[in-house]
Amino acid sequence: MSAGSVDPEEVTLFKSSCRETLLNRMAPPPRPNLTGFDVRKFVQSSGMPAPSKDPWARAEEWRYTGPFTRFSRFKGAFPGLGIATVAFAAYCGYEYFFLNDSHHGHGEEHKGEAHH
Repeated sequence: MSAGSVDPEEVTLFKSSCRETLLNRMAPPPRPNLTGFDVRKFVQSSGMPAPSKDPWARAEEWRYTGPFTRFSRFKGAFPGLGIATVAFAAYCGYEYFFLNDSHHGHGEEHKGEAHH
């Protein structure tokens, strides 16, 4: 860089600092608090998170709480699936253990007999 050239980044920083200073000068001075009560300090000491910048956040939060949570919405999607699954598993177990017909097998024990 030569002695007469100016870095464009420095120019940008200078312009932004001038703009901030100009805006600060144009803003009205802060009003004195007559009661001595500082709302910001009170909110910070309460332990609550800082409020978001989204003005519609409160209006939108009902969509994700209470009966509208993701779990609650899909909980009733298949109302009899749980009972049907248990009943089917019980039937399959009953059929496997108690309805075992040994005379309908196709093994070696039926060589000479005709199938009925």
